[in-house]
Amino acid sequence: MIEKISDKVINRLTLYHCILQDYINKKKEFISSKQIANLLKIDDSQVRKDVNLLNKSGKSRVGYIVKDLKKSIETTLGFSKSKRAYIIGAGNLGMALAKYDNFSNYGLNIVCLFDNDQNKIGKEVNNKKILDIKELPVYVWQHYIDIAILTVPAQFAQDTAKFLVNTGIKYIWNFTPVVLDVPEDVQVWNENLMGNFLQFTYNIN
Repeated sequence: MIEKISDKVINRLTLYHCILQDYINKKKEFISSKQIANLLKIDDSQVRKDVNLLNKSGKSRVGYIVKDLKKSIETTLGFSKSKRAYIIGAGNLGMALAKYDNFSNYGLNIVCLFDNDQNKIGKEVNNKKILDIKELPVYVWQHYIDIAILTVPAQFAQDTAKFLVNTGIKYIWNFTPVVLDVPEDVQVWNENLMGNFLQFTYNIN
């Protein structure tokens, strides 16, 4: 594992990984920094700088070996280390995330969902059972879980986060539009969907 890298570099590396997977699907063996840069509309020197962090070098006039570069990104970002997670909130967003099979390609294994709706408890989505939220403390105690994916309605987000923390959860992937108040030893990643949308549309007249 290389030294800790910035969030911006991690984001670019995941985009490179998507491009490399597409090249593999198209049975292309090599890719240049310029080809990657053109697709992402960034400077190719930035691509080379990012790839250098992986201790990879390309071949003159040919570029990088696609499969090797893809594997290096996976190793660096920890794709090979599986992380177990569960979804808190079996609403539309929670169900959509449970149905997204590509998470497993990046080392994320969604085990099950939790909800308090008796009409949903006991059902399955994409072979993942929906369990009663009341069972969560016992479930966490019996099974090692890395991440809680929070998709409850905004008005329940803080109370649910507190409940998660009390069960011993240390990592929360927060899809709610609420800035959570949690202890310093709990890490929260806010998936700011509306913020990303506004950044994208800011310059649209």
